[in-house]
Amino acid sequence: MSPIQLPPLKIDALPTLPNPLEEAKRSAAYRAVDENLDFFNHKVIGIGSGSTVVYVAERIGQYLKDENYSKYVSKFICISTGFQSKRLILDNGLNFGVVEQYPDIDIAFDGADEVDENLQLIKGGGACLFQEKLISTSAKKFIVVADHRKKSPKNLCTNWTNGIPIEVVPSAYVRVKNDLLNKLNAKNVNIRQGGSFKAGPIVTDNNNFIIDVNFNGIINNPKQLHSEIKSLIGVVETGLFIDNAMKAYFGNSDGTVELQEKMIPVMA
Repeated sequence: MSPIQLPPLKIDALPTLPNPLEEAKRSAAYRAVDENLDFFNHKVIGIGSGSTVVYVAERIGQYLKDENYSKYVSKFICISTGFQSKRLILDNGLNFGVVEQYPDIDIAFDGADEVDENLQLIKGGGACLFQEKLISTSAKKFIVVADHRKKSPKNLCTNWTNGIPIEVVPSAYVRVKNDLLNKLNAKNVNIRQGGSFKAGPIVTDNNNFIIDVNFNGIINNPKQLHSEIKSLIGVVETGLFIDNAMKAYFGNSDGTVELQEKMIPVMA
């Protein structure tokens, strides 16, 4: 039981963002933080990657500057999923820690590339795949923040068409590619390239490659597919996040937010 109850910081005075999509992301992130961060009992906070999580760090930073909350937030240890989120933590004046020191995380906030009706996720579009899964599965509570485009009407790969990201050991990427095509009947497999500023493949924070795989349309059984991919030699982790998230907040362009919660079976 918390010794006192403090109201969330008011957000009425916030300036409207010029981009409606940014407004949607900010609304989702702020509400997720306001409704789930326990200032009295949470100590270790996971901060994920991506454009929506920018506003998660921003919101926690606002609480840090408020005299009613600063003594609590100043004691938080924030764990990043990669270089971007490390900068977000430091730029907002928050305490940075590493998962090796703080393996038990109270709550983690992160984005998603797509969320299905059962709160199964595709993540890894930003190439922080393994680190994101390490942090989210180390947290007692994992909260997803996203804009409305990331919500699938039913199954994964309904909206997300870039394929399932897979992090692989560099020396094994050819074998993994062949196994995906020949054993798991993948439609196509592409090693993700660094783009105009890097010749060759993207290298993750753990010095691995990312492979993007399409499996002939929507994914009806993401749990089974995750297990099949993980069984392949050379696969470090898949971008299918299974039975991990507790809630997802989807921001709309008008500032409203839709909440999707994990269904807990009722015991007979």
